[in-house]
Amino acid sequence: MNEKPIVGITMGDPAGNGPEITVKALAHEDLYDRCRPIVVGDAKMLEQAARFVGRPDIRIHRCEAVSDALFTPGTIDVLHLELISDVNAFEIGKVSIEGGNAAFQCVRKVIKLAMEGQVDATCTNALNKEAMNKALEFYHGERSDGHTHFDGHTEIYAAYTDTKKYTMMLAHHDLRVVHVSTHVSLREACERVKKARVLEVIEIAHQACRDMGIGDPKVAVAGLNPHCGENGLFGTEEIQEIRPAVEAAQAEGIHAIGPIPPDSVFSEALGGWYDIVVCMYHDQGHIPLKTVGFVYDRDKQAWKAVEGVNVTLGLPIIRTSVDHGTGFALAGKGTSNELSLVNAIDYAVRMAKGRSGNAGR
Repeated sequence: MNEKPIVGITMGDPAGNGPEITVKALAHEDLYDRCRPIVVGDAKMLEQAARFVGRPDIRIHRCEAVSDALFTPGTIDVLHLELISDVNAFEIGKVSIEGGNAAFQCVRKVIKLAMEGQVDATCTNALNKEAMNKALEFYHGERSDGHTHFDGHTEIYAAYTDTKKYTMMLAHHDLRVVHVSTHVSLREACERVKKARVLEVIEIAHQACRDMGIGDPKVAVAGLNPHCGENGLFGTEEIQEIRPAVEAAQAEGIHAIGPIPPDSVFSEALGGWYDIVVCMYHDQGHIPLKTVGFVYDRDKQAWKAVEGVNVTLGLPIIRTSVDHGTGFALAGKGTSNELSLVNAIDYAVRMAKGRSGNAGR
């Protein structure tokens, strides 16, 4: 990719801290050396956010199309969607139908831009699932192409890109994890550990690393049970489902390793043994990532760093996201940390360049 990639960034739920961390992230002038960012959202909320974070000097440039963007440091280009009727009356930090609809419309628009090739990658701020689904139900699907419920961003992207096989990847620098299942009960998660799905996630993980420019990715596959079941002593999923999936991936030429005991695979990955880890369920992957990425300052009694990137794999377009929620309790204070968003934008850039490079091979 000769030109810097264009990254479409959603503002998130306007009642949360998404607009604020967006302003803070795009205030980093060096970001414009790596990409061409454009925010999809209501420009009025970004103008308010600039005041919240003490940056009234930053210009909010309203755009009707991506082609109107200036991509200049000190100016934040916003593909303006008229979503909030009265900014002064809109309540920050509270679940609302107006906020939920605004967050959803931004996601729907940025997906459309990516599918049309107007942006090279998409990056999402957090939305509030309760607010979004209240809005979808309130409008009876009239503003969402008939959809009245989504579990979250991943499912929206899957629906609007007609994607059937996908998974979540979390990343903190070079520690990356993907999941066989995510938002289901632990009991159901165990039942979903099947050879076909494990193989599918290994394949997606392998391709994701290739998209990031890793030539021969080493894909570690975690076990489900303690010590990988000790040869069937307490659990047979490794024998019956996971190891056969690893062997099938190896037969396809994928450098897959496992199953590996879950209590050691992440420290090994941190040490550079593997490029990505396939996890069997939500918390198996989330806990190690958030342990290293979310750093709390005991002395100041505040978060020192909230880092981590959420990436949806298997899509025809690139989607990265912050790895935290809407921060309703912090909204309007201007104190939210933008590191996760900066990291997510950088991951989007890396994947856009990687896909472009692979396409030319």
